[in-house]
Amino acid sequence: MNSPISLESADSNSPLVVALVEDDRLLREEIEVHLTAHGFQVHAANSAMGLDDLTARVAFDLYLIDLNLPGENGLSLCRRVRASRPDAGIVIMTARVALNDRIAGYKQGGADFYLTKPVSPDELVLVLLNLGRRLKQAQTTKAWSLSLRDRTLQGPDLTQKLRLTSKEKTILLALVQAKDNTMQSGTLCDLFADEDDDSLMSKHALEEMIARLRKKFKSVQAEGDEPAIKSVWGVGYQLCVRIHFVH
Repeated sequence: MNSPISLESADSNSPLVVALVEDDRLLREEIEVHLTAHGFQVHAANSAMGLDDLTARVAFDLYLIDLNLPGENGLSLCRRVRASRPDAGIVIMTARVALNDRIAGYKQGGADFYLTKPVSPDELVLVLLNLGRRLKQAQTTKAWSLSLRDRTLQGPDLTQKLRLTSKEKTILLALVQAKDNTMQSGTLCDLFADEDDDSLMSKHALEEMIARLRKKFKSVQAEGDEPAIKSVWGVGYQLCVRIHFVH
């Protein structure tokens, strides 16, 4: 994957964050090194399950997915990503060259680009950069903006600004990337497991945290605005405002 030319990232102050899902270890490592050298922030996984482990902690702009994966196949994974993150970019990179596979990638997987291996390293960089620029430009002014670095949430109105705790940021990060922006209470509790004693946050503690987060939103929302987070009976919670990430 060595490149003869140097290509700059779209914004050196805000690198595009890429989820790389590739089961070939050597190729995965080569791609990760190459993209990192061109200013991308890359998080790699060898399966759909591996990606699922990452999405609760990392806000991805772009997904680079192989189709031939162990367990859940890449097409199914693309479909899930598209359902939960309609604003994200999806690039399929695969050895499958048949027309019906390409059509399935676009139609069923919701991919923005379908690249066949071997892929030119510079073409891959340009595809990701151009897709990232297009997606950032398409973000509407009606969306809230979550700064992952500063843990601040900026509303569509510039007067709407909230400061978040680390746990509140984690909850929003998980809800934004969940299917239908909805997660089970138990799954949200699992996000705060203490790695030392494997204890979990109680549902009562989660309820209190959600209540404080709702109160923060309500303090800057206009009267009559829909609650930012609502309870889903028998399930958990759903995020009801659009949020995009600022890294």
